[in-house]
Amino acid sequence: MDISKDTINWLLEGDPSIIWQVKKDLLNKKTEEYTEERNKVSLIGWGKEMLENQDPEGTWAKGLYTPKWNSTTYTLLQLRRMGLPQENYQAQIGTRILLEKGKWSDGGINYFNSRKSSETCVTSLIFGILSYFKIDDNYLSKIFYYLKENQMDDGGWNCEIEKGAIHASMHTTLMALEALHEYKQLKGSPINEIQSLQNKGNEFLLQHELYKSHKTKEIIKKGMIDFSFPPRWKYNVLSALDYFRLENHPYDERFVDAIKLVKKKEKNEKWRRGLKHTGKVWFDMEDGSQPSRWNTLRAHRVLKWWKNIQL
Repeated sequence: MDISKDTINWLLEGDPSIIWQVKKDLLNKKTEEYTEERNKVSLIGWGKEMLENQDPEGTWAKGLYTPKWNSTTYTLLQLRRMGLPQENYQAQIGTRILLEKGKWSDGGINYFNSRKSSETCVTSLIFGILSYFKIDDNYLSKIFYYLKENQMDDGGWNCEIEKGAIHASMHTTLMALEALHEYKQLKGSPINEIQSLQNKGNEFLLQHELYKSHKTKEIIKKGMIDFSFPPRWKYNVLSALDYFRLENHPYDERFVDAIKLVKKKEKNEKWRRGLKHTGKVWFDMEDGSQPSRWNTLRAHRVLKWWKNIQL
């Protein structure tokens, strides 16, 4: 769908983390134009406030993975989604801590004394953060091969594989795919091997048409069709479509019903935030009773990609 000037102007009244992505993804501005706005993410608004909450030690909320949702992991995850410049010094410190404290003998990431091994959910989350912030460490290749070894026969991933899970999880699979996308951007990464893993994971999501049981075609969980933002670790259809957009995935008819869901939730060219995942936050970026700039941005760029791949 086309987007009106009024809606664009409304989006451009938002936080720098919104504005730079509008300029890049919806307005096709030149790199220098949106980079200037992107550089403000650490200086003004939400990004500035999150960075100001960093502990003197370099963590956030004095925790690595918990408390949810203001620990080091989830603060850096949100800063990544906001497009904080990757060389940001504070983020580099926090990300390094996540790596050094999480290294495990099996090649994954583990912060929990109660666990004797890593699992693919936390490992994928951290791998995406490490890759986005371009941490130069040989351990990233170990994480990649950990994910490769733990990819399931159906093409996806599931953090409960040790408990006997035989079917992949939509949540874990999307986190792994998003992380692999970031890892693929790093210089010297094994692009062909990464793409091979992604192709299998992509097919797993597409076999489910992004939200349906592969057996009954019923909705897997209602939360998956609620466009919560920030999504934290949880899967939803809009986040999955935004990943496929990032990958510039070609047309596939199995996207059709997911796209219809996005269009159905539109009202006056805008989308709501979705349900809020309960937990500790530094602040609420948006009021759930009002249209969401985040979801409006995400929905419009997904629909723009969808239109382009049908041409």
